Order: sequence, then structure tokens, then C-alpha cells
Amino acid sequence: MTAFADGKINAYLGPVELGAPDDLESVIIEFLNGAKRSLDIAVQEIDNPKIAQAILDARWRGIDVEVFLEQDYLRSLLQGRPPKQPKPRNGETPEQALFRTQWLDDETQLAENRRILAALLRSDVQVRGDFNPKLFHQKFILRDYRDGKSCPTAALLSGSANFTETDTHRNLNHVVVFDSAFVCRQYQAEVAQLRRGSFGRGMHGDVPKVYDLAGVPVKILFAPDHTPELEIIKQMLKGEKEIFFAIFTFAGSSGIETQCSRWPAAG
Repeated sequence: MTAFADGKINAYLGPVELGAPDDLESVIIEFLNGAKRSLDIAVQEIDNPKIAQAILDARWRGIDVEVFLEQDYLRSLLQGRPPKQPKPRNGETPEQALFRTQWLDDETQLAENRRILAALLRSDVQVRGDFNPKLFHQKFILRDYRDGKSCPTAALLSGSANFTETDTHRNLNHVVVFDSAFVCRQYQAEVAQLRRGSFGRGMHGDVPKVYDLAGVPVKILFAPDHTPELEIIKQMLKGEKEIFFAIFTFAGSSGIETQCSRWPAAG
């Protein structure tokens, strides 16, 4: 863990299995365990059972928990109208194959996601699938900050890691924790937007100005509201010697790719 801004920003790099210094699974669980009032969780995918258990335990401690998930990791897209009928297995009738598919069969890679969803619902956790047909790529937890009211445990966890076995143990990822009412306030507006099921420009208003957090400049931007691609290009244009990227892909971002051509040795 590396601390910035007098401990107001803590950055973690994982996983330890690949030689990184931090156990991201433990970082996320510890953050969840620190909740005293509320947890607003927006994440693309949850299939890590230990993280899911921490969410359930929070609910059973009396924490108000709300979860937003990408629907594509929970539902099966059926082809055709009516849907194409499942192929019977050996000894099955077509009727038995349909019943198995509708009620029993969950041998897909989504089985753990669905098992966790069922557990959350059984524990009266408010779970919403995203209302966006595009990929829901959020990854954050807003802790103990609602209705503009903060408390000593209010904080924001975000980063590149999904709450999955892969992202916490097999893929290089990072997590950042902000102990800042300013940062929490920006994410509270995002949570309100998710509850409304509305996406796009308007609700967040103008692009936030830079906020000085104990000497560290912080600016919070959301896509597509604040067109973060333009902010990335703006920062690239300030470069004079070198730029380093740690990123999954540049796909669909022609503006950033164009700027990268100025830096042939960039890595």
C-alpha cells in the first residue's frame, strides 16, 4: 500500500500471486467490514465468494446495502421468438430438457454469479441490474455517505478490479481508497443516477474542477457525462519526455491513439 495526501488516498497493487505487494481481495473485504451505516456498491461482476460473504455479513450487521450489477453476467440471452428449444440429453424428453433449462441447469460460467445474486436477495440486499444496454463497467463502493451526510467512516473505494476471483488473484489490477467527503459527494451523484436508471450528460453538471486534497490535485470524471477521453488527451498534451500507460485496451479511442503516435517509445 502506498499513501498520498496525508493518508487521505491509499493505493494498492495486486495480486500477490503475480508478485504485486497487495492482496486486493483482503483490501476490498476490509473496506466492506468498516461500514457503519451504508454501502452503495456498483460493480461489473461479483463472483468472489469471500467478497460476497463480506457484503452479506454487512447486511446482517444492520448495514443498509445497495448493489448495482451488469445484467449480462446474470442472465442468459435466448435466441429467437419463441426461444430456440434446448437439446435433450441422453434419456431426456424435449419437455424434460426444457424444464431442466428453465429450473435446474446452471452449469455455465455464470453459475457462481447467480448463486451469489440469490444469496444477496435472500438477505434482503437491494440488487439492481444496470439499465444500460451497453457494458456496465463501474467498480466502486461508496461507504457511509448518503444524502450529503458524512461520518468518520465515510470513504470511497474504486479502481480497475472487479470483485471476482480473476481480478483479485490472477489479473494485474489496482484499488484506490479515498478518505474524502469531496470525493464521496461526487460518487453520491453517480449512485443517484444509477438509481434513476439514467445515463448520459446532464445530471452531473459541469466537469468538476480540480480539488486540492492535502496537496494532491484530484478531479473526478464519469463516462459518458464528462467525456474523460478528452481529459486523458489533455494530460497527454502536457507531456514533454515520456508517458507510461497501464491499461487494458485503447479500443475505440482514436483520439488517445493519435496522441500515442507522438510518443513512439511510450510503454
